[in-house]
Amino acid sequence: MKISYNWLKQFLQIDWEAAKTGELLTDLGLEVEGISNFESVKGGLNGVVVGHVLTCEKHPNADRLKVTTVDVGTETPLKIVCGAPNVAAGQKVPVATIGTTLYTKEGESWQIKKGKIRGEESHGMICAEDELGLGESHDGIMVLSEALQPGTPCAEVFDIENDEVFEIGLTPNRADAMSHFGVARDLKAGLEQQEIQKGLLTPSTSNFLIDNRSLKIDVEVMDSDLAPRYCGVTISNLIVQESPDWLKNRLKAIGLSPINNVVDVTNYVLHELGQPLHAFDAAKIKGSKIEVKTLPAGTKFITLDDVERELHQDDLMICDSDNPMCIAGVFGGVNSGVTEHTSAIFLESAYFDPVSIRKSAKRHGLNTDASFRFERGIDINMTEYALKRAALLIKEIAGGDISSEVVDLYPKKVQERHVFLTFDKINSLIGQEIPRDTIKSILSSLEIKVNNVTESGLGLTIPNYRVDVEREVDVIEEILRVYGYNNIDYKEKLTASIAQTSKFENHRIQDVVANMLAAQGFYETMTNSLVASETEQRLASDTNSVGMLNPLSADLSVLRTQMLSSGLQTIAYNINRQKNDLQLFEFGKTYHKVADKNEENQHLSLFVTGERNRNSWAVGSRTTDFFYLKGTLTSIFERLGLKDIKSAPTNEKVLSEGLSYSCGGKQIASFGLVSKSILKAFDIKQEVFYADLDWDAILGLISTQNVVFQEIPKYPEVSRDLALLLDEKISFQQVYDLAWSTEKKLLKNVNLFDVYLGKKLPEGKKSYAVSFTLLDEKKTLTDKQIDKIMSKVMTRYQKELGAELR
Repeated sequence: MKISYNWLKQFLQIDWEAAKTGELLTDLGLEVEGISNFESVKGGLNGVVVGHVLTCEKHPNADRLKVTTVDVGTETPLKIVCGAPNVAAGQKVPVATIGTTLYTKEGESWQIKKGKIRGEESHGMICAEDELGLGESHDGIMVLSEALQPGTPCAEVFDIENDEVFEIGLTPNRADAMSHFGVARDLKAGLEQQEIQKGLLTPSTSNFLIDNRSLKIDVEVMDSDLAPRYCGVTISNLIVQESPDWLKNRLKAIGLSPINNVVDVTNYVLHELGQPLHAFDAAKIKGSKIEVKTLPAGTKFITLDDVERELHQDDLMICDSDNPMCIAGVFGGVNSGVTEHTSAIFLESAYFDPVSIRKSAKRHGLNTDASFRFERGIDINMTEYALKRAALLIKEIAGGDISSEVVDLYPKKVQERHVFLTFDKINSLIGQEIPRDTIKSILSSLEIKVNNVTESGLGLTIPNYRVDVEREVDVIEEILRVYGYNNIDYKEKLTASIAQTSKFENHRIQDVVANMLAAQGFYETMTNSLVASETEQRLASDTNSVGMLNPLSADLSVLRTQMLSSGLQTIAYNINRQKNDLQLFEFGKTYHKVADKNEENQHLSLFVTGERNRNSWAVGSRTTDFFYLKGTLTSIFERLGLKDIKSAPTNEKVLSEGLSYSCGGKQIASFGLVSKSILKAFDIKQEVFYADLDWDAILGLISTQNVVFQEIPKYPEVSRDLALLLDEKISFQQVYDLAWSTEKKLLKNVNLFDVYLGKKLPEGKKSYAVSFTLLDEKKTLTDKQIDKIMSKVMTRYQKELGAELR
């Protein structure tokens, strides 16, 4: 936000240097990010003086040039060659002397130098108004008043304004400071804290009078919730033309381009007082009626930028009796604006619901000075005052008559908020005791009214323009920023206690798993918890999603109930940029509406897709598969010390095949291959494997798991292999479990190292090659013991699984 220092001084008579004022504004929370210089005329006419043309003769070598001698207040007149048709002896003219820098319309600089023109020396330049940046005319040189003395700097002759402009990084909560008046109000409070008393000068509207009642425009507000206050007045017999220089300079200083005197006044008052205004051409208001209402979805409307937009059913519109004229608080329509042919206007000043304006602006991709302020909340009590201020300014520079009563539809007056501020709370938050008189003085300077004073605290009334001050802590923040953060003492010694935390703290466990996954080549992602409602309906196992009251867009309208969509969006984004081989994980939350309350659940999600490793001379490429992700999950469980984990086929609708894991009677994870229909919706054409771990359930389990330490065995382990012919329906899990139930003491590991499904096997059969690791921790195993165990295992395989040895 740009703030003109000259403009600021209209409210507060201060003679500080801009840098010093900027420091105070920053201390008050209005951070000044930079200070730039503004000149209404580029270069400030430095080096340009008044000259008196003494002689003017035809150039001997050029028909269209003339040789002049010009008195510029120096001992010797200057010889200047000029090509202007209107130059003549006796004139007072602006002269750019040698060394003067002038600027083109595009801002490029060029310097006046001594030179020869067709053989005649020229020691300067007699200027036209466009060459000086004082206008557009290039028909001839400027002829100045005869009363001017030669040598007088032209910067003193013309109304050249030099200004310093603050670039303020305004935080979203400071809606009250979105104007020069608001900044001056804050600056006044800061000055008073430094015992500098400055009165705040506000524009007077006491001479606002109704000239006649010849132009009445009826106003009807259909939805007072969206437009709690709506004011308007008509002005007739005005002349739309270029604005005066002072007004154009004010707007140019803050980066605005002047349009015409009426529109410029509305922009001026917006940046002066923070109240957006809009002027409608009264002749274009059909039926002499304004209707503030919403229109059916799909209604077409062409805005001032000549773009046809399709309205939403919740867009608040300013309409006449037949057609929409303006998106309320956002942007005007192409057919109702003020032009050079306008002779009467309806001037609007209103307060619109911030949420409604924000949604409309986001829907249509519009960000205007008006919507910027309405979205954050303006002062509802400023509405009528700003209207009168603008009407008087329009009368002053465009003429005309105020031709109607002021319409002020304000059915439900907004009440000021009341807060009780305790002294103990102030001291505890700030860390030191501020004198109570100082507190009351600061509150008074901020226009926060002290209603009553007790031993424990203060009863306060908060002005409506401070939309961000609602609680006791907000008031304390206001006191502290005006008192000055730099005035708070701090101790050289910092005392702190060491917190005893459990090794099972959530963040610690997350770090353990994250480091392990990162070591395995996974990358951590952080995605948005907001998703589109359509995506949620497609993927969620339940439809009890939590919707946003004020979504920024349709794509961010609900909180996710699953982690899959966020991961698939990330994968699609990377694949579109030729990053096809991905291993990703994310710790995140899902959100659910359960009965009449909302719940949050913590999850760990994993995604693998593409190649596990690229093709090289040492090893061939290998595609990520189901078992790679299964192995990753197993390593996580082992790292966390989870035991007795059981698996079963999953019924997750988003997976075409997969498993679910449970431990201690709780499901802790599910994983598998994402179904093709889901991948197609995200435009992903390669297989994606996905795992979802219930992190809350896992945290509850690991704190109950005891870590068991044991010595390294002194005796060797023995391995034996079996090649089993089994029915295709038999799973390795059955083979695995049956072995462990047969030999619990000496069996240490069971591993499947080969699977064969070939033509040489009987139909419906498959071959498993399984290795068994045996170990006795007290002695060396004998062949007799080993053979006995393997015989028992094979016997059970034959009886219970129908297995045969190959």
